[in-house]
Amino acid sequence: MNVVIFGKGFGSPRQVNLTGFRAGLAIAVIAGLVVSMGFTAGAWHASRTGSGVSTDELVGLTDQMRQQRASIETIRHQNEDTLDALSIRIAQMNARMIRLDALGRRLTDMADIDDGEFDFDSNPAMGGPEEPMAAGSNIAVPEMLDEMNLLGARLDNREAQLDVLEGVLMNQNLKDRVYPQGRPVGAGWISSYFGKRTDPFTGKAANHTGIDFAGKNGAEIAAVADGVVIWSADRYGYGIMVEINHGSGYSTRYAHNSENLVSVGDEVKKGQIVALMGETGRATGPNLHFEVLHNGSRVNPVKFIRDSSK
Repeated sequence: MNVVIFGKGFGSPRQVNLTGFRAGLAIAVIAGLVVSMGFTAGAWHASRTGSGVSTDELVGLTDQMRQQRASIETIRHQNEDTLDALSIRIAQMNARMIRLDALGRRLTDMADIDDGEFDFDSNPAMGGPEEPMAAGSNIAVPEMLDEMNLLGARLDNREAQLDVLEGVLMNQNLKDRVYPQGRPVGAGWISSYFGKRTDPFTGKAANHTGIDFAGKNGAEIAAVADGVVIWSADRYGYGIMVEINHGSGYSTRYAHNSENLVSVGDEVKKGQIVALMGETGRATGPNLHFEVLHNGSRVNPVKFIRDSSK
């Protein structure tokens, strides 16, 4: 193979004859130079016009991916903590519901209310149209939130029932406290009943407006209901007497006392000692004359004494 070389330094063109080994070596060198230049140019061109991602940019993207993975892991742990907290809250609400139901059933039994009027064993009846959530609401655990909303509604229902039940019990308790019931003396026996009898002073038929309890001088006399003292002084025929207004049209009188222990205007409680037994006024011996009045009319006290034993 003949190769002609041109150049200023050679003067006239020179001809080189390449044969055999020399020709193969020259061709290999030339091919290697061409391939190397091609790879170099391709790498340079790819860095400028190919993917457009340099080594520094690749390192930056890798760091960002690591940061995002760390952020995702943190969020995952936070969500797990939130779910644990919600689970604990639901358990607490369930425990509260169980206590409220048990209390409601016990109070219902105590109040002797018919079954069904206050039901602490069934889910509350609910209704209303479905309202969509506002746009942008972020609910990661809808099922758990639905459970909490249901428990909240049940708790509201139970508390509302307990409020009404409390009012019923308070009214019942108030009624029991102001309704005359029980014996006004701890010891003693009924010596004269309500109604017609022979007057112990004249021997003639007379109407007895209360009942008499015979006992000992100084025996304690107790109020049979809550109320306010409206009389505490001597009164003709009654001797030293206490009268208590209990409301709802009821009042009671305690007469023939040796001493009164309360004054007009005092508030007294059921069972409170208001006087000591005596024989003042129209009495033949130590006794308590006990009267019950309803709307100003005297009624038989025996009924109220018996009511306390039911």
